[in-house]
Amino acid sequence: MKWEKSISDFKNYLKIERNLSLNTIESYLFDVKKLIIFLKSSKIKINPDQLTETLGKEFIYDISKKIKPTTQARVISGLKRFYEYLILENIIETNPFSNIETPKTGTNLPSTLTIEEIDKIISIIKLTSKTGKRNIAIVELLYSCGLRVSELINLKISDLFFSESLIKVSGKGNKERFVPISTQAQFYITTYINDIRCFMKIKKKSEDTLFLNERGSSISRVMIFLILKKLGENTNINKKFSPHTFRHSFATHLIENGADLITIQNMLGHENITTTERYLHVSKKHLIDSMMKFHPRTKM
Repeated sequence: MKWEKSISDFKNYLKIERNLSLNTIESYLFDVKKLIIFLKSSKIKINPDQLTETLGKEFIYDISKKIKPTTQARVISGLKRFYEYLILENIIETNPFSNIETPKTGTNLPSTLTIEEIDKIISIIKLTSKTGKRNIAIVELLYSCGLRVSELINLKISDLFFSESLIKVSGKGNKERFVPISTQAQFYITTYINDIRCFMKIKKKSEDTLFLNERGSSISRVMIFLILKKLGENTNINKKFSPHTFRHSFATHLIENGADLITIQNMLGHENITTTERYLHVSKKHLIDSMMKFHPRTKM
C-alpha cells in the first residue's frame, strides 16, 4: 500500500468511524507526514507496511533533536494510531511504534485569570468601536460557558435558548451538549445581535452563524486568538492568555465556589472524569477549606 492511499484511507477512518474533529484529524495526518519527510530526506524508499521498529526509532531519535518533548509525545501517539489502523485493516501484523516509549512531559496546566483580571479585560473593550460589542460578547461567552474556541466560532443563533438560559454546543466529534449561560453573557450577545449583526451584509452559509467578521463571514479561530492577543497588549496583566485560559478559569472558579466535578465535566464536554480532574487547577485554600468543612476529625 502506497503512502498516499494509506493516508487517505486513514483520514476517512478517523472522520467516519472515529468521528473525530477536523483539527484532530489534521494533527494525526501531520504526524504521518513528518515520518514521510524523514524517509525522503534519508533516501529510504519504502511503503508504510514496510517500516521496521528500527527505522521508527531512528525517526524518533531524529525529531527528538528538533522538537520539544510534548510535541515528540504527540507525534509518537499519532504514529501509533496510524499503525494501529493498518493492523485493523490487516495490512500489517505488528506496530513498529508499539515499543517506543512516550517521553515524560509532566502536567503543564494553563494559568488562570482572576475574576478581577477578567473584568479588567472586558472593561478596556470600547463599545463604540466597530467590533467592540462583538468582542465583549466573545470574551464574556468564553468565560461564562467555558467553550473551546472551535465551539465558539461554530455557535449558531439557532443554538441560543435564552428563555431557558441555555446554549447548545457542538463539541469534539460533533457531540452536542447544553451549557447554562449567564444573564450577563446573554445581555452582551443580544446587544451585539440587535445593534451590530442585524445591520451587516451576511455572506451565504453564514446566515445562522453567531459571530461574524467585518466581511459578514464566519469568524476564524485565528481571529479569536488575535483579538485576545491585542486585549492582552492593552492591559498590564502580566499573563499570556488564550481562549483556553478563559475555559480553564471558568472551570477553576466553579470548583472553587463549590461546584462538583460531574457538573463541570458535563459543562466542559469531557468524556472521562479523569480529564476533568487533570484539567482543574484547584487552589490549596479551597482544598484546606473543604477538608476543614467535611472531614469528621476537624470537628471538636
